[in-house]
Amino acid sequence: MIFQYSYIFVLFVLISNLANSERCHPNDKKALLKIKTDLNSPNHMVSWNPATDCCEWNFVSKCDDETNRITVFVLQIADFNRPIPSAVFDLVFLETLILHKTNFTAQIPHSITNLSHLKFLDLSWNHLSGNIPSFLSQLNNLETIELSFNNFVGSIPPSLSQLQNLSGLFLGRNKLTGEIPESFADFRQQDFYLRMSHNQLSGEIPRKMEHANFIVIDVSRNMLDGDISFFFGKNKSLIYAGFLRNLLRFDFSKVEYFSKRLRTLDLNHNRITGSLPVGLVDLNLDRLNVSYNRMCGRIPVGGRLQELETTSYFHNRCLCGAPLHECK
Repeated sequence: MIFQYSYIFVLFVLISNLANSERCHPNDKKALLKIKTDLNSPNHMVSWNPATDCCEWNFVSKCDDETNRITVFVLQIADFNRPIPSAVFDLVFLETLILHKTNFTAQIPHSITNLSHLKFLDLSWNHLSGNIPSFLSQLNNLETIELSFNNFVGSIPPSLSQLQNLSGLFLGRNKLTGEIPESFADFRQQDFYLRMSHNQLSGEIPRKMEHANFIVIDVSRNMLDGDISFFFGKNKSLIYAGFLRNLLRFDFSKVEYFSKRLRTLDLNHNRITGSLPVGLVDLNLDRLNVSYNRMCGRIPVGGRLQELETTSYFHNRCLCGAPLHECK
């Protein structure tokens, strides 16, 4: 009889533990079920059964081990063709939010500021529109903002430079206009990535940006003017420099030093004058393109400069020497 009662007690404890084993926080489960309703997409969220632990549902990439709150939510490759569900921003402990190639539309709502823990934001390859909102600067923990391949218009908000932890800003393939904010000189993170190609940005790149530590900068295919030689120097960390198809004009021969880490330098289709700096021979370049400019003089001998295709140099005023024709 004692054994029977003991068995029943153990069984009761086991059942109680199973009933209480769900990690998912009820507020997060409620938000997810609202997302499922708003998206009306049962095929994408077939595992989202209210009777099961939402920490095990697809697209929920991580629940915190201590708080059991959802910290990573990743939803990719879908065709929702509607605004981002407001309940996404009720997942208030998110540190990573990725909504990539989901065909979300409309503007980024102010309710995104609920995500005060957010570090990584990826809304790329959608049909989001309107201005890039200045209130993103309220997300003080942001380290990466990825908004490429959307339909954003207007100017870039200078307030983004207030994000002291930001080390990556990706705004390429939008319809942004105006000048690059001078406040971007305030980016202070080591190894900063800045990509803003394929927009309609204009004006001169602020010279103060020489004080930021970029390892990648890509502002190709805009309408930027002026001098960008301040991005080059002995104490720089630049690895990738993409400035092609702008209206840049400066004397390239006045550049004395380059980052030893530089692997890609693309300056094609600008209005750059002077000659090629001899410092290029000291670099282990994977790609160099200075075609369609206004340069003259002999191509320096050494490094990888003679290994490049003629297309890297052609359509200048009078560049000569291998791999182009001999100098006269």
